[in-house]
Amino acid sequence: KKKSTEKNGSNSGDKPLFKGIRYLITNEHDRAIEEFVKSVKLDSDTVETYIALADLYRSRGEIDRAIRIRQNIIIRPNLDKNTRLMALFDMGLDYKKGGFLDRALNMFQQVIKEDPQNVKALKEMERIYEDIKEWDRAYEIRKKIERLEKGNHRHILAHYLVEMAKVEEGRGDSKKAISLMEKAISTCRKCADAYLHLGDIYFGMGRHKDAISAWRKVLNESPEFIFLAYKRLEASFSKIRDTKAVEKFLDECINKRKDVFIYMAYARYLYTKGDIDGAIYQLNKAIEMDPSFWEARRFKGKILLEQGRKEEALREFKDIIKHISTPYLRFQCEICGYESSELQWQCPGCKNWDTIHIIRPSIKKE
Repeated sequence: KKKSTEKNGSNSGDKPLFKGIRYLITNEHDRAIEEFVKSVKLDSDTVETYIALADLYRSRGEIDRAIRIRQNIIIRPNLDKNTRLMALFDMGLDYKKGGFLDRALNMFQQVIKEDPQNVKALKEMERIYEDIKEWDRAYEIRKKIERLEKGNHRHILAHYLVEMAKVEEGRGDSKKAISLMEKAISTCRKCADAYLHLGDIYFGMGRHKDAISAWRKVLNESPEFIFLAYKRLEASFSKIRDTKAVEKFLDECINKRKDVFIYMAYARYLYTKGDIDGAIYQLNKAIEMDPSFWEARRFKGKILLEQGRKEEALREFKDIIKHISTPYLRFQCEICGYESSELQWQCPGCKNWDTIHIIRPSIKKE
């Protein structure tokens, strides 16, 4: 007489299940799938095995198989609510990985309908709205998250408002864009992007003093990013007749935050006014602060050539060669370590907002 395969309440599908788990631990996914398939054939009631199998299929990019398994889980009678919600949520992740964003949103919306406080589903919806640039919907979702989860949400809301403002500006509705920028600033006073683009809108409207006033606020609220205002200011030198506001802004910056960028901006301003000695003086201060700042050397070399001082210019251009191979500015995310030569308000790696900062280049003493 054959002995029962069930001992101490264990199921016939347990052995391949455990083997599958062991293969999963050692990252042997193909073998893990084989064992999980055996397990569900022997014991079709084991929902957890189906879930693990579906997750593995998704990790391999076999989205159709993963979705079919989830669908079979959802239609099971007497399925408890938590397992059903997890299956719906996971199906949303399957659709998202497969690029079916509308279907993914439908799944997450269904989760929210049955569990309005499901923050994980809300965040997945928010991420999709970010990806498809539906900033108004992302904003509304973040407002819901803010009510459910402790923490600082204001800076994220401000960025969504800024993105909404950029869309309106692109449509030619400057009035609405300004209103949204001002709302972003009232939401988070440290939102540098809001001040910068508000200044851009004013400048485009010919409201130069208002533009400079907006850019100046970056110095007080988010001084790390004031260098972004300098570039904008430099573009305005030839267009602004009343230069007192420009000089006041530059003086304020040089008194509050001395760095190579302000010296460079001041040099460009003095150059446009015809003060060549003053411009070279500011460039020398930038080079003295950081000899690797090759943009200052290049500009100084250009001025020297224009002045007929060829030997001095040649020395500057020789020094440029030592440092020109890499971009001077580098940025890095404090969360995931993503690096770029361009500043981005949202990290492309981990998708967090306001986590990317300047990496100061090291100064080599020779």
